[in-house]
Amino acid sequence: MSEYDVLCIGNAIVDIIARCDDSFLVENGIIKGAMNLIEVERSALLYERMGPAIETSGGSAGNTAAGVAGFGGRAAFFGKVSNDGLGDIYRHDIRAQGVAFDTAPLQGHPPTARSMIFVTPDGERSMNTYLGACVELGPEDVEEEKAAEAKVTYFEGYLWDPPRAKEAIRKTAEIAHVAGREVSMTLSDPFCVDRYRGEFLDLMRSGTVDIVFANEHEVMSLYQTASLETALSAFREDCRLGIVTRSEHGSIAVTREETVAIKPVPVENLVDTTGAGDLYAGGFLFGYTQGRSLADCGRLGSLAASLCIQQIGPRLQISLKEAAEQAGLL
Repeated sequence: MSEYDVLCIGNAIVDIIARCDDSFLVENGIIKGAMNLIEVERSALLYERMGPAIETSGGSAGNTAAGVAGFGGRAAFFGKVSNDGLGDIYRHDIRAQGVAFDTAPLQGHPPTARSMIFVTPDGERSMNTYLGACVELGPEDVEEEKAAEAKVTYFEGYLWDPPRAKEAIRKTAEIAHVAGREVSMTLSDPFCVDRYRGEFLDLMRSGTVDIVFANEHEVMSLYQTASLETALSAFREDCRLGIVTRSEHGSIAVTREETVAIKPVPVENLVDTTGAGDLYAGGFLFGYTQGRSLADCGRLGSLAASLCIQQIGPRLQISLKEAAEQAGLL
């Protein structure tokens, strides 16, 4: 029996989330709907200018780990924080979600990463991220026992920015594959795809990665096409299992043998899209590691995403497990 269902590797970021209007984004030079990398001075400036906010453990893979745990799965996380106040917040918060997090904190500079997330009235989130201690994650932080014991290791494309993290991911993937496990990634962001298109394709085509998550913009960016069908055709050839989320149009899971279309879960009130894709991946991977069909995995992912976007922030205030039971999915 595996010790963990999903091991997530990602940037350990404290999310600081506040509402704003579109004019605030324009006035502060923030690209709407994107993840903007910033320096610590700009993070302090934006923090000073933002309105009332909530602070929570975040980061893409951290959100996914919390989602897996929320369904009742066994989740672990590798990520680097500093030995400071925000690091304490992150460590306590993600462990409180039921996620095993034992990466040794960085002693001293740089400080723990933080992302100033501004949510506009249309529910779109614009992230401004100072990576801080995240860039110090390296191969020495790989816990080999966890890497070998997790059914699926999942990492975020965002983690391809800090160079030493690549070494940590490749080391973890090698340990996982030697142990007969699977490796998964999310493409994270169209801008991230633009930066690392060749490397991401190589990860898929070399078999370093078995399962890939993307939204439709990311997968079309990956293959530099305006046609989703063209992108899906290439996607199914390059990875063993590809999952594409399409917001209100649901999602699609593709393998070389089949295409599974999953309907979205109706949403009454769109509040904040922060973490929706991360929670989708959490639900999908929970189902996958329990041996469920691709259709059921997609339904679990859609349920988690739909609940996420009807509140502020990615930490759900209701039980994912109970919601799935009520929906007849568990």
